[in-house]
Amino acid sequence: MSTATAPSDTAAPAIADIGYGRVFADFYDRLFPQDGTAERTAAALADWHPGGSALELGVGTGRIAVPLARLTGEVVGVDSSPEMLERLRTAVAESGVPVTPVHGDIRTYDDAGSHGLVYCVCGTMSLILDPAGQRAAVAAAARRLAPGGTLVVETHNPGFVHTLHEGLSRTSFFAPYPEPGTGLQTYSTLLAEQGLWHTSHLLHEPGGTRIGTEITRLTTPEDIEAYAADAGLERVSLHGDWSGGAFDTALSGVHISRFVRAGRTELS
Repeated sequence: MSTATAPSDTAAPAIADIGYGRVFADFYDRLFPQDGTAERTAAALADWHPGGSALELGVGTGRIAVPLARLTGEVVGVDSSPEMLERLRTAVAESGVPVTPVHGDIRTYDDAGSHGLVYCVCGTMSLILDPAGQRAAVAAAARRLAPGGTLVVETHNPGFVHTLHEGLSRTSFFAPYPEPGTGLQTYSTLLAEQGLWHTSHLLHEPGGTRIGTEITRLTTPEDIEAYAADAGLERVSLHGDWSGGAFDTALSGVHISRFVRAGRTELS
């Protein structure tokens, strides 16, 4: 599969940024326990990758892009956060993997290349709070697909969020981490009328507590499928985890949709 030269690692000061990276960049990677999830995600993406370069929309610190690049080669990683991209550059320098950080807006991103795999994971799509913006991001992803390419979108499952809340508008939960005296406490609020989910995360560690707040749009698999259809893509699989488990509307923490160009025969 042919691929054009990757974009250069250049800053784009005019890019709109919601400030997620300013809040989370310093401890983003600590929010995720070192339990192999990133490696399993990368392995699943590698299995779906038909060849050529990959493009990640919302690359963050490179938590997925770095292990994927070890498996499949070149990854272009786009993010609106300068803080996240600085972390990614450090990870690339330390690991030597072929990941190119690009400062950009995933709703409008364009480059001269085409990519065998385009993916947007870890709830990034839900950080776009309006349907028009989400649709634009999926359309931008579809435009960057090489012939025979695959688009993968993973985000939070609204049904599971409602399950967690057990009919309440507000709740909290705590996830202990393997290290002693460490864990993540989350205060969660459902803004049902707006279709939004407000969460404040407190990462407790022996050296202190770090706090970050985010607002995401409750985005269903049907929403993503509709955006993809508008962009000429069709869904070929829907999973509830990166091990290929079936999607359960109430119990799956995420939904993972895989798309190809409409009319293409799926062989894998």
